[in-house]
Amino acid sequence: MAWVILIVSGILEAVWATALGLSEGFTRLWPTVIFGVSLALSMGGLAWAMREISTGTAYGVWVGIGASLTVAWAMLTGAESFSVVKLLLILGLVACVVGLKLVGHE
Repeated sequence: MAWVILIVSGILEAVWATALGLSEGFTRLWPTVIFGVSLALSMGGLAWAMREISTGTAYGVWVGIGASLTVAWAMLTGAESFSVVKLLLILGLVACVVGLKLVGHE
């Protein structure tokens, strides 16, 4: 269950990072609200998952999921340019996240 919570928390990291950019310095209400709620849920889930998953592994997976999804979403929506190199780098990040999951057993 800790891994499911961690993955959802990583997804929520991408949500709050995207909402932070859309909030325009906290001047837009709904992106700011989405930022605050998703940030609290993401951090809470990370903290909960870290009760069973080591800090380094949990944090690395959380950041990897959040960063990958944030960049992928930005490219899909046109907020960031697409390139094959960026796609390969995102896939590399995902591979590293999977690797941490596979070797994360103590």
